[in-house]
Amino acid sequence: MTAWHPLLYTHWYAVARADDVGTTPLAVTVLDTHVALARTGTGALIALEDRCPHRHAPLSAGCVRGDRLACPYHGWAFDADGRLCEVPGLPAEAALPQVRVRRFATCELDGFIWLRPGDTGAEHPHAMIRATDPRTRRFLWRTRWSAHVVDAMENFLDPLHTHFIHAGLVRRDAARVQASAHFLPTAEGFCVDYRGMPSQSGLLYRLFESRRSAERAHFAAPGSARLEYAYANGSRVLIDLHFTPHSADQTDVFITLHVERRWAPAWAVRLFAWPFLKRVNDQDMAMLQLQAQNKRRYPGRKGASTTLDIVRGTLEHFWAHGELPPTATARTIEIML
Repeated sequence: MTAWHPLLYTHWYAVARADDVGTTPLAVTVLDTHVALARTGTGALIALEDRCPHRHAPLSAGCVRGDRLACPYHGWAFDADGRLCEVPGLPAEAALPQVRVRRFATCELDGFIWLRPGDTGAEHPHAMIRATDPRTRRFLWRTRWSAHVVDAMENFLDPLHTHFIHAGLVRRDAARVQASAHFLPTAEGFCVDYRGMPSQSGLLYRLFESRRSAERAHFAAPGSARLEYAYANGSRVLIDLHFTPHSADQTDVFITLHVERRWAPAWAVRLFAWPFLKRVNDQDMAMLQLQAQNKRRYPGRKGASTTLDIVRGTLEHFWAHGELPPTATARTIEIML
Protein backbone atom coordinates (compact mmCIF):
# COMPACT_ATOMS: atom_id res chain seq x y z
CA MET A 1 0.00 0.00 0.00
CA THR A 2 1.26 3.46 -0.90
CA ALA A 3 1.97 5.98 1.85
CA TRP A 4 -0.08 8.82 0.37
CA HIS A 5 0.43 12.28 1.86
CA PRO A 6 -2.31 13.00 4.45
CA LEU A 7 -3.36 16.23 2.71
CA LEU A 8 -4.37 14.26 -0.40
CA TYR A 9 -7.27 12.78 1.56
CA THR A 10 -8.79 16.23 2.09
CA HIS A 11 -9.63 16.59 -1.62
CA TRP A 12 -12.48 15.25 -3.76
CA TYR A 13 -12.09 12.53 -6.39
CA ALA A 14 -14.36 11.07 -9.05
CA VAL A 15 -15.09 7.46 -8.12
CA ALA A 16 -17.96 6.28 -10.35
CA ARG A 17 -20.30 7.17 -13.15
CA ALA A 18 -23.50 8.46 -11.61
CA ASP A 19 -25.61 6.16 -13.79
CA ASP A 20 -23.66 3.13 -12.52
CA VAL A 21 -24.61 3.77 -8.89
CA GLY A 22 -27.92 2.28 -7.82
CA THR A 23 -29.30 0.12 -5.05
CA THR A 24 -26.79 -2.61 -5.84
CA PRO A 25 -23.64 -1.56 -3.95
CA LEU A 26 -20.38 -0.87 -5.77
CA ALA A 27 -16.87 -1.36 -4.43
CA VAL A 28 -14.73 1.71 -5.20
CA THR A 29 -11.18 2.51 -4.17
CA VAL A 30 -9.43 5.87 -3.93
CA LEU A 31 -5.93 6.32 -2.49
CA ASP A 32 -6.03 2.67 -1.34
CA THR A 33 -9.18 3.48 0.67
CA HIS A 34 -11.96 0.96 0.04
CA VAL A 35 -15.56 2.18 0.00
CA ALA A 36 -18.99 0.62 -0.49
CA LEU A 37 -21.08 3.02 -2.58
CA ALA A 38 -24.80 2.81 -3.30
CA ARG A 39 -28.08 4.72 -3.47
CA THR A 40 -30.83 4.26 -0.93
CA GLY A 41 -34.42 3.63 -1.93
CA THR A 42 -34.94 7.40 -2.25
CA GLY A 43 -31.90 7.83 -4.50
CA ALA A 44 -29.70 9.39 -1.81
CA LEU A 45 -26.03 8.40 -1.83
CA ILE A 46 -24.54 6.22 0.89
CA ALA A 47 -20.77 5.69 1.10
CA LEU A 48 -19.33 3.59 3.92
CA GLU A 49 -16.04 1.88 4.62
CA ASP A 50 -16.17 -1.46 2.81
CA ARG A 51 -15.92 -3.53 5.98
CA CYS A 52 -18.60 -4.64 8.37
CA PRO A 53 -17.31 -4.18 11.95
CA HIS A 54 -18.89 -7.49 12.98
CA ARG A 55 -16.91 -10.09 11.00
CA HIS A 56 -15.23 -7.89 8.40
CA ALA A 57 -17.30 -8.94 5.38
CA PRO A 58 -17.34 -6.40 2.51
CA LEU A 59 -20.43 -4.22 2.64
CA SER A 60 -20.17 -3.79 -1.14
CA ALA A 61 -21.28 -7.43 -1.40
CA GLY A 62 -24.39 -6.66 0.62
CA CYS A 63 -27.66 -5.00 -0.33
CA VAL A 64 -29.68 -1.85 0.24
CA ARG A 65 -32.77 -2.17 2.40
CA GLY A 66 -34.68 1.10 2.39
CA ASP A 67 -32.25 3.75 3.60
CA ARG A 68 -29.75 1.25 4.99
CA LEU A 69 -26.83 -0.78 3.68
CA ALA A 70 -26.92 -4.36 4.96
CA CYS A 71 -23.97 -6.72 5.37
CA PRO A 72 -24.17 -9.93 3.30
CA TYR A 73 -22.91 -12.14 6.15
CA HIS A 74 -25.24 -11.62 9.13
CA GLY A 75 -27.44 -8.78 7.89
CA TRP A 76 -26.18 -6.00 10.14
CA ALA A 77 -27.59 -2.81 8.62
CA PHE A 78 -26.15 0.71 8.71
CA ASP A 79 -27.61 4.09 7.79
CA ALA A 80 -25.92 6.76 5.67
CA ASP A 81 -24.11 8.11 8.75
CA GLY A 82 -22.61 4.68 9.42
CA ARG A 83 -24.78 4.09 12.49
CA LEU A 84 -25.77 0.50 13.25
CA CYS A 85 -29.56 0.31 12.97
CA GLU A 86 -30.36 -3.40 12.86
CA VAL A 87 -28.93 -6.72 14.06
CA PRO A 88 -31.13 -9.57 12.79
CA GLY A 89 -31.74 -12.19 15.48
CA LEU A 90 -31.27 -9.82 18.39
CA PRO A 91 -34.33 -9.65 20.69
CA ALA A 92 -36.36 -6.48 20.25
CA GLU A 93 -35.70 -5.32 23.80
CA ALA A 94 -31.92 -5.78 23.53
CA ALA A 95 -29.69 -2.76 23.01
CA LEU A 96 -27.78 -2.51 19.77
CA PRO A 97 -23.98 -2.57 20.02
CA GLN A 98 -22.49 0.93 19.96
CA VAL A 99 -20.55 0.47 16.75
CA ARG A 100 -20.35 2.57 13.61
CA VAL A 101 -18.91 2.27 10.14
CA ARG A 102 -16.85 5.12 8.82
CA ARG A 103 -18.82 7.25 6.37
CA PHE A 104 -17.55 9.38 3.48
CA ALA A 105 -18.80 12.66 2.05
CA THR A 106 -20.12 12.37 -1.52
CA CYS A 107 -21.74 14.52 -4.18
CA GLU A 108 -22.83 14.23 -7.81
CA LEU A 109 -21.37 16.54 -10.48
CA ASP A 110 -21.19 16.41 -14.29
CA GLY A 111 -22.27 12.78 -14.51
CA PHE A 112 -19.90 11.40 -11.87
CA ILE A 113 -20.00 10.61 -8.17
CA TRP A 114 -17.31 12.46 -6.22
CA LEU A 115 -15.96 11.34 -2.85
CA ARG A 116 -13.69 12.87 -0.22
CA PRO A 117 -11.65 10.08 1.43
CA GLY A 118 -10.76 12.24 4.45
CA ASP A 119 -13.07 13.02 7.35
CA THR A 120 -12.31 16.73 6.95
CA GLY A 121 -11.18 18.92 4.08
CA ALA A 122 -12.63 20.83 1.16
CA GLU A 123 -16.40 21.30 1.32
CA HIS A 124 -16.85 20.84 -2.43
CA PRO A 125 -14.93 19.60 -5.48
CA HIS A 126 -12.82 22.22 -7.24
CA ALA A 127 -14.38 25.20 -9.00
CA MET A 128 -13.46 24.08 -12.53
CA ILE A 129 -15.81 21.11 -12.39
CA ARG A 130 -18.53 23.01 -10.51
CA ALA A 131 -18.55 25.65 -13.27
CA THR A 132 -18.92 23.12 -16.09
CA ASP A 133 -22.37 23.12 -17.71
CA PRO A 134 -23.62 19.50 -17.83
CA ARG A 135 -26.00 20.43 -20.66
CA THR A 136 -23.03 20.70 -23.03
CA ARG A 137 -21.74 17.22 -22.23
CA ARG A 138 -21.67 14.89 -25.24
CA PHE A 139 -20.35 11.73 -23.63
CA LEU A 140 -18.77 10.37 -20.49
CA TRP A 141 -16.63 7.31 -20.02
CA ARG A 142 -14.56 5.52 -17.41
CA THR A 143 -11.39 3.50 -17.85
CA ARG A 144 -8.34 2.43 -15.83
CA TRP A 145 -4.73 3.06 -16.72
CA SER A 146 -1.87 0.94 -15.37
CA ALA A 147 0.19 3.94 -14.31
CA HIS A 148 1.02 6.17 -11.38
CA VAL A 149 -1.27 9.19 -11.28
CA VAL A 150 1.56 11.67 -12.03
CA ASP A 151 2.62 9.76 -15.16
CA ALA A 152 -1.02 9.46 -16.25
CA MET A 153 -1.74 13.17 -15.84
CA GLU A 154 1.48 14.24 -17.52
CA ASN A 155 0.64 12.03 -20.50
CA PHE A 156 -2.69 13.78 -21.02
CA LEU A 157 -1.30 17.31 -20.55
CA ASP A 158 1.91 16.80 -22.57
CA PRO A 159 1.56 17.56 -26.31
CA LEU A 160 5.06 16.42 -27.28
CA HIS A 161 4.31 12.70 -27.22
CA THR A 162 1.49 13.06 -29.74
CA HIS A 163 3.83 13.15 -32.76
CA PHE A 164 4.97 9.62 -31.92
CA ILE A 165 2.29 7.77 -29.93
CA HIS A 166 -0.54 9.26 -32.02
CA ALA A 167 1.45 9.81 -35.22
CA GLY A 168 -0.79 11.08 -38.00
CA LEU A 169 -3.87 10.90 -35.81
CA VAL A 170 -3.17 13.91 -33.56
CA ARG A 171 0.05 15.38 -35.00
CA ARG A 172 2.74 14.58 -37.58
CA ASP A 173 6.42 14.83 -36.66
CA ALA A 174 7.32 16.15 -40.12
CA ALA A 175 4.82 19.02 -39.84
CA ARG A 176 5.97 20.74 -36.64
CA VAL A 177 5.49 24.49 -36.27
CA GLN A 178 7.09 26.91 -33.84
CA ALA A 179 4.78 27.88 -31.00
CA SER A 180 4.99 29.25 -27.48
CA ALA A 181 3.67 27.83 -24.23
CA HIS A 182 2.75 30.25 -21.44
CA PHE A 183 2.63 28.55 -18.02
CA LEU A 184 0.47 30.36 -15.48
CA PRO A 185 -0.04 29.12 -11.88
CA THR A 186 -3.66 29.39 -10.69
CA ALA A 187 -5.38 29.06 -7.34
CA GLU A 188 -6.34 25.47 -8.16
CA GLY A 189 -3.35 24.38 -10.25
CA PHE A 190 -2.13 25.86 -13.51
CA CYS A 191 -3.00 26.77 -17.09
CA VAL A 192 -0.72 26.36 -20.11
CA ASP A 193 -1.71 28.62 -23.00
CA TYR A 194 -0.32 27.43 -26.34
CA ARG A 195 -0.04 30.16 -28.96
CA GLY A 196 0.85 30.14 -32.63
CA MET A 197 -1.12 27.05 -33.67
CA PRO A 198 -4.43 27.94 -35.34
CA SER A 199 -4.52 24.43 -36.79
CA GLN A 200 -3.11 20.98 -36.09
CA SER A 201 -1.45 18.51 -38.44
CA GLY A 202 -3.32 15.33 -37.52
CA LEU A 203 -6.34 13.57 -38.98
CA LEU A 204 -8.58 14.42 -36.01
CA TYR A 205 -8.24 18.13 -36.68
CA ARG A 206 -8.98 17.76 -40.39
CA LEU A 207 -12.06 15.65 -39.76
CA PHE A 208 -13.70 17.40 -36.82
CA GLU A 209 -12.24 20.85 -36.18
CA SER A 210 -11.93 24.31 -37.69
CA ARG A 211 -9.55 27.22 -37.26
CA ARG A 212 -8.62 27.63 -33.59
CA SER A 213 -8.39 30.86 -31.64
CA ALA A 214 -6.93 29.27 -28.50
CA GLU A 215 -5.56 26.00 -27.12
CA ARG A 216 -5.08 25.60 -23.38
CA ALA A 217 -4.25 22.84 -20.92
CA HIS A 218 -5.55 23.14 -17.37
CA PHE A 219 -4.81 21.32 -14.11
CA ALA A 220 -7.12 21.61 -11.10
CA ALA A 221 -5.95 19.81 -7.97
CA PRO A 222 -6.13 17.08 -7.04
CA GLY A 223 -6.69 15.13 -10.24
CA SER A 224 -8.57 17.04 -12.94
CA ALA A 225 -7.03 17.94 -16.29
CA ARG A 226 -8.66 19.73 -19.19
CA LEU A 227 -7.78 20.36 -22.82
CA GLU A 228 -9.64 23.45 -24.02
CA TYR A 229 -9.99 24.28 -27.71
CA ALA A 230 -11.60 27.60 -28.67
CA TYR A 231 -12.48 28.31 -32.29
CA ALA A 232 -12.65 31.38 -34.47
CA ASN A 233 -16.40 30.87 -34.93
CA GLY A 234 -16.99 31.29 -31.17
CA SER A 235 -17.43 27.61 -30.32
CA ARG A 236 -15.45 25.66 -27.76
CA VAL A 237 -14.59 22.01 -26.98
CA LEU A 238 -13.54 20.81 -23.52
CA ILE A 239 -12.00 17.38 -22.94
CA ASP A 240 -11.90 16.67 -19.20
CA LEU A 241 -10.08 13.77 -17.60
CA HIS A 242 -10.42 13.24 -13.86
CA PHE A 243 -7.66 11.02 -12.46
CA THR A 244 -8.29 9.03 -9.27
CA PRO A 245 -5.50 6.86 -7.86
CA HIS A 246 -6.78 3.38 -7.12
CA SER A 247 -3.29 2.40 -5.96
CA ALA A 248 0.29 3.43 -6.68
CA ASP A 249 0.27 1.77 -10.11
CA GLN A 250 -3.43 1.85 -11.06
CA THR A 251 -5.31 5.05 -11.86
CA ASP A 252 -9.01 5.31 -12.65
CA VAL A 253 -9.76 7.86 -15.38
CA PHE A 254 -13.16 9.54 -15.77
CA ILE A 255 -13.62 11.29 -19.11
CA THR A 256 -16.12 13.81 -20.45
CA LEU A 257 -16.32 15.78 -23.67
CA HIS A 258 -18.23 19.07 -23.71
CA VAL A 259 -19.11 21.01 -26.86
CA GLU A 260 -20.32 24.62 -26.69
CA ARG A 261 -21.97 26.58 -29.52
CA ARG A 262 -21.04 23.99 -32.14
CA TRP A 263 -23.15 21.39 -33.92
CA ALA A 264 -22.20 18.12 -32.32
CA PRO A 265 -25.14 16.07 -31.05
CA ALA A 266 -24.26 13.23 -28.72
CA TRP A 267 -25.19 10.57 -31.26
CA ALA A 268 -22.85 12.07 -33.86
CA VAL A 269 -19.95 12.28 -31.39
CA ARG A 270 -20.45 8.63 -30.44
CA LEU A 271 -20.79 7.49 -34.04
CA PHE A 272 -18.02 9.48 -35.72
CA ALA A 273 -15.56 10.90 -33.18
CA TRP A 274 -15.58 8.24 -30.50
CA PRO A 275 -13.77 5.51 -32.49
CA PHE A 276 -10.85 7.89 -33.06
CA LEU A 277 -10.79 9.09 -29.45
CA LYS A 278 -10.90 5.48 -28.25
CA ARG A 279 -7.88 4.77 -30.43
CA VAL A 280 -5.98 7.66 -28.83
CA ASN A 281 -6.86 6.32 -25.38
CA ASP A 282 -5.70 2.81 -26.25
CA GLN A 283 -2.39 4.12 -27.56
CA ASP A 284 -1.79 6.10 -24.37
CA MET A 285 -2.74 3.13 -22.19
CA ALA A 286 -0.27 0.89 -23.99
CA MET A 287 2.63 3.34 -23.61
CA LEU A 288 1.87 4.07 -19.97
CA GLN A 289 1.83 0.36 -19.21
CA LEU A 290 5.21 -0.04 -20.90
CA GLN A 291 6.53 2.93 -18.94
CA ALA A 292 5.27 1.53 -15.63
CA GLN A 293 6.75 -1.89 -16.31
CA ASN A 294 10.13 -0.41 -17.14
CA LYS A 295 10.12 1.85 -14.08
CA ARG A 296 9.66 -1.26 -11.95
CA ARG A 297 12.72 -2.77 -13.65
CA TYR A 298 14.75 0.30 -12.68
CA PRO A 299 13.43 1.32 -9.24
CA GLY A 300 14.50 4.63 -7.81
CA ARG A 301 15.76 6.08 -11.09
CA LYS A 302 14.87 9.72 -11.73
CA GLY A 303 13.85 10.92 -15.17
CA ALA A 304 15.80 13.64 -16.96
CA SER A 305 13.88 16.77 -17.96
CA THR A 306 14.22 19.87 -20.12
CA THR A 307 12.39 23.19 -20.18
CA LEU A 308 9.85 21.50 -22.46
CA ASP A 309 8.60 19.39 -19.53
CA ILE A 310 6.58 22.29 -18.27
CA VAL A 311 3.87 20.49 -16.26
CA ARG A 312 5.80 17.69 -14.55
CA GLY A 313 7.24 19.68 -11.65
CA THR A 314 3.91 20.97 -10.37
CA LEU A 315 2.26 17.55 -10.66
CA GLU A 316 5.11 15.82 -8.82
CA HIS A 317 5.12 18.41 -6.05
CA PHE A 318 1.37 18.23 -5.51
CA TRP A 319 1.23 14.45 -5.30
CA ALA A 320 4.29 14.30 -3.03
CA HIS A 321 3.22 17.07 -0.63
CA GLY A 322 -0.56 17.29 -1.00
CA GLU A 323 -0.41 20.97 -1.95
CA LEU A 324 0.65 23.14 -4.86
CA PRO A 325 4.25 24.40 -4.94
CA PRO A 326 4.40 27.78 -3.17
CA THR A 327 7.12 29.13 -5.47
CA ALA A 328 5.58 28.33 -8.86
CA THR A 329 5.99 31.25 -11.25
CA ALA A 330 4.64 32.20 -14.65
CA ARG A 331 6.99 31.49 -17.54
CA THR A 332 7.04 31.15 -21.31
CA ILE A 333 8.91 28.63 -23.43
CA GLU A 334 9.34 28.19 -27.15
CA ILE A 335 8.25 24.80 -28.43
CA MET A 336 8.11 23.01 -31.79
CA LEU A 337 4.68 21.44 -32.15
